[in-house]
Amino acid sequence: MASQDGDRTAALSLQLARAHQELRRRIGGIRSDLGRERPRSGDDTLLTHCLAFCAALTAHHQGEDGGLFAQLLHERPDLAPTIAKLVEDHALITDILTRVGRLADRAAGSPAQALAAIGRELDGLAAIMESHFAYEERALGEALDHGLPDTGWSGAVLRFDPA
Repeated sequence: MASQDGDRTAALSLQLARAHQELRRRIGGIRSDLGRERPRSGDDTLLTHCLAFCAALTAHHQGEDGGLFAQLLHERPDLAPTIAKLVEDHALITDILTRVGRLADRAAGSPAQALAAIGRELDGLAAIMESHFAYEERALGEALDHGLPDTGWSGAVLRFDPA
């Protein structure tokens, strides 16, 4: 009889793919809303959603870097080159998220210009995320499904607060 922890471990690649799908859904919604919503003074709902998405993606990647990847390296040192590439992607994504945050801060003074710039950054981010997520799922899926102890890393990696 498989334990609940064993069942959960066997489904880690599926859980990771679902977490990535949720992040794709969120950025897709923000990108589609950018063309429709124009923030007015005191109306920053879109920017709030954008910043919440940035925080969720950052927490996801920090959870991977400090938890999931560390655990994978401990269990599967042969994955070191793959994990190094994924961490490199995280740094690139962090740079984009930093730019988005700066642009969101400026949006109050020049909303149309800031939204256009945010839209361009999010378009690039979405493309990088797609490539990154597909590679990560493909490269780590088997290792995840062969069992990986959860030392507390799963919360930030697999679950997000509602947006």
